Amino acid sequence: MIPPDWITSLYEAARTMPVPKVLRPPAVGGRDSAVLVLFGEGEEGPDVLLIQRNTGLRRHSGQPAFPGGAIDPADSGALECALREAEEETGAVRAGVHVLGSLPELYIHRTGFRVTPVMGWWHTPSEVRPVDVGEVASVARVPIAELADPANRLRTRHPDGSTGPAFRVQGMLVWGFTAGILSQLLVLGGWERPWPAGGADELLDVLTLVGADGDRTTP
Repeated sequence: MIPPDWITSLYEAARTMPVPKVLRPPAVGGRDSAVLVLFGEGEEGPDVLLIQRNTGLRRHSGQPAFPGGAIDPADSGALECALREAEEETGAVRAGVHVLGSLPELYIHRTGFRVTPVMGWWHTPSEVRPVDVGEVASVARVPIAELADPANRLRTRHPDGSTGPAFRVQGMLVWGFTAGILSQLLVLGGWERPWPAGGADELLDVLTLVGADGDRTTP
């Protein structure tokens, strides 16, 4: 099935988007991983698939994220990994996904992961739910309209003093790495709406969300 023009245009813009210096991978080192940025069409228009990770995990505890994980030796590469992880975590059947391609590789310094986002079009959506219940607490198809609504947007302050975008949607607070990608895609897709005068009216400190140990502040 041919993807709609809006997502092919989004992919063409996103696959060449500049990578901020803080997210640029080093020349060597890091563990290869991939996430699936999966768009579909729901009752409220375009949406994107997100998961909420369980609390108590060693990494990314309690955080919303794109389905994904480390590339296994049996995977042919990032695309295979992203589809496999999405199916294992959410039940999203890979046969219903048209893969447009990879986006620029990103690096998460606190965990040492090299992350390749893979963009997909969900031409035949399947039922999704937490399949890997040890890792995933919930799964949601989040309408783009909710992400773009200024009433659902805020900023978070990170332990290093920097700030980043965040979203309150579907009972989740989406922040960090995932929120950064979503914020960029909203701009590239032409979905971003003006914030109230003066910018974000709310700034949350990440340490109040995840505790002072810092291990859970990675996206």
